[in-house]
Amino acid sequence: MGQQEKVATSLAGTVSEEISASLTAVDAELARRYPGDPGTRQPVHTVYVPGDVFEPGTLRSWGDQALAALDEHAPDAASFAAVLGIPEELAGPVHDRVRAKLEREPVEDLRIDFEDGYGPRPDAEEDAAAARAARLVSEAYANGTAAPYMGIRMKCMEVGVRDRGIRTTDVFLTGLMEAGGLPDGLVLTLPKVTYPEQVTAFVRLLEAFEKAHGLDAGRLGFEIQIETSQSILAADGTAAVARMIDAAEGRATGLHYGTFDYSACVGVSAAYQASDHPAADHAKAVMQVAAAGTGVRVSDGSTNVLPVGPTDRVHEAWRLHYGLTRRALARAYYQGWDMHPGHLPTRYAAVYAFYREGLEPAAARLAAYVAKAGGDVMDEPATAKALSGYLLRGIDCGALDTAEVARLTGLTRADLDAFASPRRGDLTVTAP
Repeated sequence: MGQQEKVATSLAGTVSEEISASLTAVDAELARRYPGDPGTRQPVHTVYVPGDVFEPGTLRSWGDQALAALDEHAPDAASFAAVLGIPEELAGPVHDRVRAKLEREPVEDLRIDFEDGYGPRPDAEEDAAAARAARLVSEAYANGTAAPYMGIRMKCMEVGVRDRGIRTTDVFLTGLMEAGGLPDGLVLTLPKVTYPEQVTAFVRLLEAFEKAHGLDAGRLGFEIQIETSQSILAADGTAAVARMIDAAEGRATGLHYGTFDYSACVGVSAAYQASDHPAADHAKAVMQVAAAGTGVRVSDGSTNVLPVGPTDRVHEAWRLHYGLTRRALARAYYQGWDMHPGHLPTRYAAVYAFYREGLEPAAARLAAYVAKAGGDVMDEPATAKALSGYLLRGIDCGALDTAEVARLTGLTRADLDAFASPRRGDLTVTAP
């Protein structure tokens, strides 16, 4: 042991106390606005099905159609990998997991659409469709055929369709309550939000419903769909999307980018409307920064190029969708929209390749960080958080197995959760 150092200070203890007192309001504001990620599963995609098309067998039908597309256009691991450019060492694991996913859980998040995909209908017809949707969703959760997340996209809060959107929301939620209550996986999507006041109005609607049924305050959350330029940049030059998150009063769960409405809004020609257009990148970057730390997840949009027709055209559409999905994942957009059953094989192939190719490097870095073993990369707590989040997302979607992650890292699922959502104080790591 060396010589014990003399510790001296110059400031009175009251200085620290006064500084802490001056920041009390800031501490409370940080805790309110930036609670961090909720630590729950985020689906890799959202599938939209019109309200009059959704049937009890829709989810299974999507899976079966996706499997049929694989059988017809890429019947084995090698051919599927060749189409998409998947490395040879990943071809088998990715292909096998994609097929298993399509058989077990083809859709992670379903939105029954009463907006653009449904259009204007007579009130009696939409009433009946909303009530039917509630019944089918309740039955799906009761009999085990539901997707992990399900809900509706109602019409927006603009004056021409506002009353209809409010009524459809009421009919759907009331139907769920009468059928036994709100399912845990319930998700609502509010489209074409332009002003924060529209978000506030939707909050008041949900508050009224909760009070009418004696539900806990805040039980109902919702996604905000970003489809207009005004939702990114307000008339006064501020970032409106950040104000929308605040206007949701803690109920916002996601920000979903609307590829085609937003592109059209800023004047992009139809031939160039895509999720990798510079206008789309700008909008999503603003969304990402506004949502960071708030617990609100960001979702990419979709492609309207469908994998249908002869094999060469299907392959072309698959390559496009695969590339866009991989691009989004690299930019930390871990969710997107899928518009057709034929998109499911490439959605899962892109997601699974992304996580499987990074499994061993991520696990090694995290294990070295925990062991304080050093290496050629100097990682910090923030990187350990990112590494753990990466592995957890891979586990949740089926790309990775808990056992193989534990074997490579020496960490349990609880350890990974703790690193991904650290709390104040020391982190205790347990053996797997």
